[in-house]
Amino acid sequence: MFTTDEVKAAHSKVKSGADFPAYIQEIKKMGVTLYECYVTDGHTDYHGANNYIAKVQAKYQPIEISEKPSIHEFQSELKAHQQGKTDFLTFIQMCADTGIEKWEISMDKMTCTYFDKAGNEVLTEQIPG
Repeated sequence: MFTTDEVKAAHSKVKSGADFPAYIQEIKKMGVTLYECYVTDGHTDYHGANNYIAKVQAKYQPIEISEKPSIHEFQSELKAHQQGKTDFLTFIQMCADTGIEKWEISMDKMTCTYFDKAGNEVLTEQIPG
């Protein structure tokens, strides 16, 4: 099964949103079935077969998540990030400012779903394969 070090090594190759699809393919091959990334501090839970979980600890100091989602602004900024126009930490701050608490990646469905603080689904996108 995969380790946190292997996942971190794969993630270190991601410089912008444009690198994301290759990252997903790499960790999928490792056996990751789903992962949840929390905007507050960057901690991430990677799930595998048989209830296996590898937890990556916080990556930065906690940031405040806006109480009210700003969906249109989020979608616009997300598009810019996916085109490689922003780096990861800029993307994280944008998520916090627009009320995104976490995202969940499903390898089976090849989707990325963003959630607000209330746990409501804000947006689900297909991940290019």
